[in-house]
Formats: sequence, structure tokens, C-alpha cells
Amino acid sequence: MHDLTGFQRDILYVIAGLEQPHGLAVKDELDDYYEQEINHGRLYPNLDDLVDKGLLEKGKLDKRTNSYTLIRRGRREITARRDWETQYVDFTE
Repeated sequence: MHDLTGFQRDILYVIAGLEQPHGLAVKDELDDYYEQEINHGRLYPNLDDLVDKGLLEKGKLDKRTNSYTLIRRGRREITARRDWETQYVDFTE
């Protein structure tokens, strides 16, 4: 996960939390988080990069809509990142 941008990490977290992740659903969540509209030209190339890196799988919901699934390596990367973060910031105590 160290080689990802913060935006790409955010995409992975959003996809992990959505029931049926697809491009526009991811975009809507990121729009809310960043409090501004995320440009399609920024989102979709980053989704493709995450697919190419073996963190996501891309499928089809219909002729116009792609679905994205967090695969095993993506889940491992999120878990490793959260474990690393907890070393430095743990508010559960």
C-alpha cells in the first residue's frame, strides 16, 4: 500500500465499505468525503491502476456500469495499513 496515493487508498477503503461498488457509487462517496466533485478523469484512471496492481477486480453490472471488487490482496493491504496506523495512533485505549 506504500506505493499508492492517498486518493487510491481512499478508493480502496470506499470499495471495501460498499455493498455493490461501482464507479458512480464510489464517486458519490468520495465527493462527500472530499466535499467537492471528483472528476471522472481522476477517478476512473485510478480505479484502473488499482485493478492493474492486483488490488481490485473489475466486472460488469450492465453494458454501461463497471463493478469493482476488493480482492484478497486488496483486503490484506488494507489490514496491513490499519495495523501500521494503529502502531502510531490508537484511540481505543
